[in-house]
Amino acid sequence: MKFKYLLILTFLLQFMGCGKKEAPKQNLEFTRESLDFTADRSTEMISPIRLTDITEESGIDFNHTTGAFGNKWMPETIGSGGGFLDYNNDGWPDIFLVNGAYWPGHEQSGKTPYPALYENNKDGTFMDVSTKAGLNFSIYGMGCAFADFDADGDIDIYITAVGTNKLLRNENGVFQDVTEKMGVTGNDPDRKNNPAWSTGAAWVDVDRDGWMDLFVDNYVKWTPESDIYTTRDGKNKSYATPDIYQGESCRLYRNIKGLRFEDITENAGVLNPEGKSLGVAIADFNNDHWPDIAVSNDTQPNFLYINDGDGTFTDQAIAAGIGYDEKGRARAGMGIDIADVYNDENLAIAIGNFSQEPLSLYAQTVGGLFHDRAGVAQLTRASLLQLTFGVHFTDLDNDGYVELITANGHIEPDINVVQQNITFKQSPQIFYNEGGKFMDISDQVGESFKDPVVGRGIATADIDKDGDTDILLTVNGGSPKLFRNDTESKNNSVTIKLNGKSPNQNAIGAKITLWNKGVMRNRMLRTGSSYLSQSDISNIIVGLGENEKADSIKVTWPASGKETIIKEYKSGTPLIITE
Repeated sequence: MKFKYLLILTFLLQFMGCGKKEAPKQNLEFTRESLDFTADRSTEMISPIRLTDITEESGIDFNHTTGAFGNKWMPETIGSGGGFLDYNNDGWPDIFLVNGAYWPGHEQSGKTPYPALYENNKDGTFMDVSTKAGLNFSIYGMGCAFADFDADGDIDIYITAVGTNKLLRNENGVFQDVTEKMGVTGNDPDRKNNPAWSTGAAWVDVDRDGWMDLFVDNYVKWTPESDIYTTRDGKNKSYATPDIYQGESCRLYRNIKGLRFEDITENAGVLNPEGKSLGVAIADFNNDHWPDIAVSNDTQPNFLYINDGDGTFTDQAIAAGIGYDEKGRARAGMGIDIADVYNDENLAIAIGNFSQEPLSLYAQTVGGLFHDRAGVAQLTRASLLQLTFGVHFTDLDNDGYVELITANGHIEPDINVVQQNITFKQSPQIFYNEGGKFMDISDQVGESFKDPVVGRGIATADIDKDGDTDILLTVNGGSPKLFRNDTESKNNSVTIKLNGKSPNQNAIGAKITLWNKGVMRNRMLRTGSSYLSQSDISNIIVGLGENEKADSIKVTWPASGKETIIKEYKSGTPLIITE
């Protein structure tokens, strides 16, 4: 056992007196008992962070299509995501946006909804190259994940969808559909079953052979024919929640040298039809150099798949303390992210939850156990009413501590009729990290950031190469938001680009440890996280605070476990480290 006897003890303590898991509810009230949030502080003016909405001036002209025509089918309110990738290898992050589609028989006049690719013009603007790149197809898309699966030197795209997913191979900037050939549809191999509804995805080298394997979240068994009528007000149809649908197992595909993929879901121990999975994040929780997988589930216990190093995984979520909340209930988990928020080598898992369920912040403690410290971290009151989809850790002011950004928005347009303190459109939030305690500074970072939207995904990249992190926010049924980071700060940073050995030339899974005046900063280069979205993997920014140099930087390479150490590196010049 990876976590030994403490896990067993935690399991017993957690379930003594808890009884059985709550039965699924078919009413949609989602009320929760009152919780004690008295530890939370009132907001003080502390924010040095300034964000500017540059969506329109940057040339991003995209509107997400839900396909809604009045029947309120469940997928219409769940998506979708997007993110950053350097599709043309020019060293600048480009933007990819997933789109929905019209339902058969309910097409609308005008432009057919396609996914979109915007090329970075290197001057703060972007150019739509979707058609040029071969993206003129319609798919009811959900999420995306980017990696070079065939080791040919350019980044490929995986799109999750309602129905069969798409794997797009990058051929010199033009994408070719190779889904069926590669065998990564996201569906149950039993052809008698309907195509799955896939959501989050992550590229991860689970067996450390250098080739990128693929983990795919699946949500619930839903089709237009099996749609179930639900209502909040007793009069009108509402968008359903997953309680009343059967779950669908995630899928894990092993990459066979870039030639094809093998479905190893069952053999790897991750076959679980009880999951209703939305978010996925990768980390090495026990520092054994084998990547582990955390999955957030909606109204079901979360998963924590610990890599056994022999091709199999063991789900330790309940024993480790992240399966349920502190009262033994499964929350409605949406997005997920992982970071060292305390700079002490212990990881914390953030999960966005339904309205009336505050954010979860499971902090790692002794023996690999986790404890939800959202209350102690002062996240609870400020996140209680929001329905949080995207969650993402990033250091916005380069002080060395990661902030937490959330994308919020309800699933039901008429929620305010039955719950007057909750709205459909909700403002995103930024929680400023003060050494492990978080302050909601959302109303201090810029007027445009306060605008309520139906937020879904969060992704980050340094789009203008000025040494700080910019933000992309995806919006359900609307236009995305691109925020340029205009923070004026005395803090410095180091931008690190890793060149790994083939086939993992992007060094996905590498760990970066930076020491500065006795303080440690830990980062991991990985895909997935947030909600249906992916941040830039071509460059990693590590904040130094007011210090002008890093005392040392260590890179632990993913396949070999070998280390490269750089001594005394000054800020201001990008650092390229080759394995």
